[in-house]
Amino acid sequence: MGDYFVHESAYVDEGAQVGTNTRIWHFCHVMGGATIGADCTLGQNVFVARNVVIGDGCKIQNNVSVYEGVILEDYVFCGPSMVFTNVRTPRSAYPRKTGEDYLTTRVCYGASIGANATIVCGVTVGRWAFVAAGAVVTRDVPDYALVAGVPSRRIGWACECGATLDFVGDEAECEACGKRYVTVGEERIARADEG
Repeated sequence: MGDYFVHESAYVDEGAQVGTNTRIWHFCHVMGGATIGADCTLGQNVFVARNVVIGDGCKIQNNVSVYEGVILEDYVFCGPSMVFTNVRTPRSAYPRKTGEDYLTTRVCYGASIGANATIVCGVTVGRWAFVAAGAVVTRDVPDYALVAGVPSRRIGWACECGATLDFVGDEAECEACGKRYVTVGEERIARADEG
């Protein structure tokens, strides 16, 4: 075992790659071929399928299954019991068993997914986006978007620190951390200092 922690009740299969200072807690299973970055935390009863890629600094809370086809970039937060799917049209009588059957789902840098949310396969959740608890995401989520509902829709914008942004005209300043944002078209925003 490398420079990471695995609880005695967890299984990390041969061929899995796990980064430094990552912690894998009770009853987890990481399959061979999975890649997990440094400084991650996998809470109780997390499953990571083969060929999954998890970046650095990710926090995956209890009871989350990260199925093949899912890519988590750095510093992604997955709330308790949130769900990823990887096949758009599952049938028990017509099993999908190969990587070719799995659609890619990408959760970009810094995004957060709330407890009990569902991310339907084939979508991209943008950088620093915030998916509310219980939301069902069926289409791409823009960077910094705050989405909620079933199916989810954008209800606002979120700062990198997680606070909700209030725009005045085309600009917003986060009341919690002071970061500034500007609108870029009708459906996007960006950090003001990123140009």
